[in-house]
Order: sequence, then structure tokens, then C-alpha cells
Amino acid sequence: MASDPYAKIADTDPDVVRTIADRLEVRAAHPDQRAMLETYLGDIDWPSDAQVVEIGCGTGPVARVLAGLDAPASVLGLDPSPILIERAREIASDIPKLSFEVGDARNLAFGDATFDVVVLHTALCHIPEPHQALVEAHRVLKPGGWIAVFDGDYASATVALAEHDPLQACSRAVTEHNVMDRWIVRRLPEMVKTAGFDIQRFRSHGYAEVVDPAYMLGHAERGAEVLAAQGVIGDALAEALKAEARRRAADGAFFGHIAYASLVARKP
Repeated sequence: MASDPYAKIADTDPDVVRTIADRLEVRAAHPDQRAMLETYLGDIDWPSDAQVVEIGCGTGPVARVLAGLDAPASVLGLDPSPILIERAREIASDIPKLSFEVGDARNLAFGDATFDVVVLHTALCHIPEPHQALVEAHRVLKPGGWIAVFDGDYASATVALAEHDPLQACSRAVTEHNVMDRWIVRRLPEMVKTAGFDIQRFRSHGYAEVVDPAYMLGHAERGAEVLAAQGVIGDALAEALKAEARRRAADGAFFGHIAYASLVARKP
């Protein structure tokens, strides 16, 4: 099993969680990430005055977008990390219809048929027992309610420029270290149907960075650090790999890509 810090984030070192919080905001700020979000949210036939919950909200960038839409009457962001919830509340303190709570996706503290829309944005891959999270989402949705799941096909993540590119080992190391299951989106349709939903739309999305690769450059650098921490390589090689990633970025030769997928479904 991966040593995913998100999966046990309530018990993760606070300094690590604060670093995660910063990375979440950096990723969410990228225009391509925002475009993918807007695309799959457009696949929902939004009911008026919708009650919405985002499960695994982190620092709340997606919840803030949801609260900015006309249809939702209220948006609740839920995350198991008190540190991330505190940051989310600070950032969104001036958004009246948005609130945040600490909670576990596998045991939601809400009654049956409470919400009109459930969103899991890059969250399901970090949840132990993801099927239980989908079952709970089904339970708290009203009949006819909508679920939107967006996640990375992290088995596709790459920073390689050619066969045997050493930076690809960094990419693989960081994804294996940071997600429970790199292949989860490939089983997502079956998982959602088993939980009782009717699939309405499944989309493939692509996310690439070649100019100013703020997120994917960090992805490569963190991978080198993971390999060193695991004793696979020494510190000198880790620093050399990070230097190579930075050189490519400075020379305009960096390439990073992750495929994503979105699935929108309804509760019968």
C-alpha cells in the first residue's frame, strides 16, 4: 500500500500538512485545472437552491468555485484535516454561503437524503476504502441527486522527455508515495455503478506544464526527495536530479503531464 500522507492526514506532521496546503492552492490556481473543473461541473443539471457538499475539500479552492455558482444555496466543504479546514475557513471567511467541517468520507455525519450534489475532486484516490466513500455519498444524496468525481490517472503521470529519462523515476516515486491507488480512475465507472449510481458522463482530461511548471517541477523535485528518503539513491544524486529538473524549466525544455478523468452520475 502507498504511504499516502493524505490518507492519514489528520495524524500527519503539521509542517507537512501546511506544505500540502500550499501545493493545493498552487495547483488549483492553474488555468488548465480551473478549465477542467468548469467542464465537468457543466455536466451537472444543477437543481435550484442546491445543497452541495465537497468531500475531501482540502483548503477549499473547489468549494469556493462551487459557492460562486448561482445554483447552490449552500456549500459545505468536508476534510479530515483540522489544519486544512482552518486554512479553508481563513481563505473563504467572506463567502457567506460557504462553510467547512472536519469529517470522514467513509462515515458522513449527515442524515439520509441531505444533499442535492456531492463533489469529490482529487479526493477519492486518497481515501482508504474508496467504495465506502461512494456508498456514503449515495446515502446522503437525495433521490435524483448528482455526484461528480474528478481524479488523476496517476499511472499516466510523466516528466520524461525520452525512454529511460531518470526524472521519470522521480515522477513515479512521488505518485506512489502520495496516492493510495494510481489506477483508480480506470475502475471508477464500475465502482460508481456498484455503489448504486447511474452514470451520465465520463470525460478524459489532460493537464500539461511546459512553461513556468510550478506544480510539475515540484512533482519531480519531491520525487527525488522521496527516492533519497527511501534509500534508493543518495542525497548527491537527489540534488543532481532536482538540478536537472530546474535546468529544464529554466531552458524551456521541461515537460510534465498528468491525465485526469471526471465522472458525473445520478442517484436513481
